[in-house]
Amino acid sequence: LCHMQYIPGFGNECASEDPRCPGALPEGQNNPQVCPYNLYAEQLSGSAFTCPRSTNKRSWLYRILPSVCHKPFESIDQGHVTHNWDEVDPDPNQLRWKPFEIPKASQKKVDFVSGLHTLCGAGDIRSNNGLAIHIFLCNTSMGNRCFYNSDGDFLIVPQKGKLLIYTEFGKMLVQPNEICVIQRGMRFSIDVFEETRGYILEVYGVHFELPDLGPIGANGLANPRDFLIPVAWYEDRQVPGGYTVINKYQGKLFAAKQNVSPFNVVAWHGNYTPYKYNLENFMVINSVAFDHADPSIFTVLTAKSVRPGVAVADFVIFPPRWGVADKTFRPPYYHRNCMSEFMGLIKGHYEAKQGEFLPGGGSLHSSMTPHGPDADCFEKASKAKLAPERIADGTMAFMFESSLSMAVTKWGLKSSSCLDENYYKCWEPLKSHFTPDSRKPRSAGKG
Repeated sequence: LCHMQYIPGFGNECASEDPRCPGALPEGQNNPQVCPYNLYAEQLSGSAFTCPRSTNKRSWLYRILPSVCHKPFESIDQGHVTHNWDEVDPDPNQLRWKPFEIPKASQKKVDFVSGLHTLCGAGDIRSNNGLAIHIFLCNTSMGNRCFYNSDGDFLIVPQKGKLLIYTEFGKMLVQPNEICVIQRGMRFSIDVFEETRGYILEVYGVHFELPDLGPIGANGLANPRDFLIPVAWYEDRQVPGGYTVINKYQGKLFAAKQNVSPFNVVAWHGNYTPYKYNLENFMVINSVAFDHADPSIFTVLTAKSVRPGVAVADFVIFPPRWGVADKTFRPPYYHRNCMSEFMGLIKGHYEAKQGEFLPGGGSLHSSMTPHGPDADCFEKASKAKLAPERIADGTMAFMFESSLSMAVTKWGLKSSSCLDENYYKCWEPLKSHFTPDSRKPRSAGKG
């Protein structure tokens, strides 16, 4: 597993062959009358044929059998996957979840698909506009099962346990503090090695891209060269009537049987691929004089809406960095936001919530719901000496931020049994320091 190979670069036009079949890619054309090694040619389109070249996404796959070779799809148990945003009444409160509990393998075997739990979301799958946030809680590998999503892209954030992901394009090993994106329509299967947990941001109808850098210039944040694409790998494996392909279509789950492994792609070329990224490679931008820059400077990937500057969803991280701002309250400021903010914690202790915000849990601050540092954090930061300091060493918090107003599912509010009913109490100790007779700030730290 330590020696897996990848192709570097974000959104590149790539080509890859399994070394067992050199020359498997056709020369000079995509769809010859007979492909090398007598393979089948199949195109996977991630955009309309007529999209501008800059947004046109497609890959050609050369495979032992085309993916159409399966029995009819039939509806299966939905588990905790949903896109019904009207299950329960809306809740504008600040919400926080304790770490989501992973089923014990000794009690019940749960793989990645059966361990999917929809937490919140918004929009409409059929019109290709919206998003969902899922939690995955699993303890066993998928075996002779694979999954593909007709509805949108999955951005997967493992928090506990590494994922060995088989895709039609090759294999990826994704560990906590890394992320991967499996784009719409791509078949994949996940092996796990322990009780495993993580977060998923699903976007409908759009793809993730790198944010524009504007005045930052040509370099910074997540650099394109640090994104990794798997290299071609195939298995010519017969599974007579025993391989299950699971499809999420219009928010429902369906399954079909087939006789062979779907990971039978000997070679491929194109720019529509899965990819992974190590969050340690993020080049942090921050204030070096005064004031608190907006969290948009920590955006790793964005899924844009049709409105300029407004995202369907942003993936934002808060990595280890230096804090040096003078005359400044350094933690996140108190805030009411037109965006919805879901936060998760991969490891460590988030600076603004040192206590009950724990790895494997989460929080949701909905549109215009106020939030900010708890009372203890405010008091400490208001009195702290403003020397240069390391922030968030050993920590990685992240945020899924959206312009859509998200609804929380019944599982999120009730049946998960992880909602922290006392979250609001972290702000109750805040008290007035108002001094109407004196403009002088109280014992502020010296910069």
